[in-house]
Amino acid sequence: APVSVVRLPSDLPGPLGKRGPQRVTVNFETTEVTGQLADGTSYQYWTFNSQVPGPFVRVRVGDTVAVSLTNNEASAMMHNVDFHAVTGPGGGAKATEAAPGETRGFEFKALNPGLYVYHCATPTVAQHIANGMYGLILVEPEEGLAPVDHEFYVMQGELYTAQAHGTKGHLDESYDKLIREQPEYFIFNGSADALKQNPLKARVGETVRIFFGVGGPNFTSSFHVIGEIFDRAYPMAALSSPLKDVQTITTPPGGASVVEFKLEVPGNYVLVDHALSRVERGLAGILQVEGPANPALFKDHNPQRSA
Repeated sequence: APVSVVRLPSDLPGPLGKRGPQRVTVNFETTEVTGQLADGTSYQYWTFNSQVPGPFVRVRVGDTVAVSLTNNEASAMMHNVDFHAVTGPGGGAKATEAAPGETRGFEFKALNPGLYVYHCATPTVAQHIANGMYGLILVEPEEGLAPVDHEFYVMQGELYTAQAHGTKGHLDESYDKLIREQPEYFIFNGSADALKQNPLKARVGETVRIFFGVGGPNFTSSFHVIGEIFDRAYPMAALSSPLKDVQTITTPPGGASVVEFKLEVPGNYVLVDHALSRVERGLAGILQVEGPANPALFKDHNPQRSA
């Protein structure tokens, strides 16, 4: 039976707190797993640590990061990892190129604060990324980030299946559709409607921060939370210069954004890419907000219709 490859949006390490530079070890295992893409539908994913996206890595400026990558012996393909946070050839891709059963590694110094994508960069690179091999690494500035009540980890990708969207059973990858950039599925966190079934959760009065990235490999996201405004948005994840009062934030493939907002009104808030046709192909999530109503800010004149 297919397994869940969904990484929960709450599955990320907490803030590092005040500390000096350290040596940090990051261990990856690349696996090829049959995962659930939609109800009654499975797909052969390629992953970091058997979930999509891969683990959220959290370091600070000045840290030395030692990366170890083991390609599971059951894999059919070579795999590696390229970190956009690396200053050095290939982002570490050549250094980590591992055959099935092999372990490779390298280390780098984190020089620039920001939120960076990592991904497999084994040719054909787009194929490895489309199959699920991407994640985020946060390089915290020396002073850290401002405290919030909840942090969430969300990544967008595309899947190129030979069979049409909505087909039941096991779906095969289509190299032809990949090269023509014609995906059948758009996904947050690994599968169709993953963040509807595993919603983000918070309460009225709390603040949230979403670390958002696009694995892609090809489509730019117009990230939007329906019914909320980003109090602070960090375009391209440039942590030193937020914009205020932003509705929708552009995030390119191989790029990331950070958004922060305070919750004032209870209800369900839908996460989308505002290229809204993609909602019909699996790209929607939910932020569930519980707590007291706030009629001074939002009052429904016919609440019985919305129940």
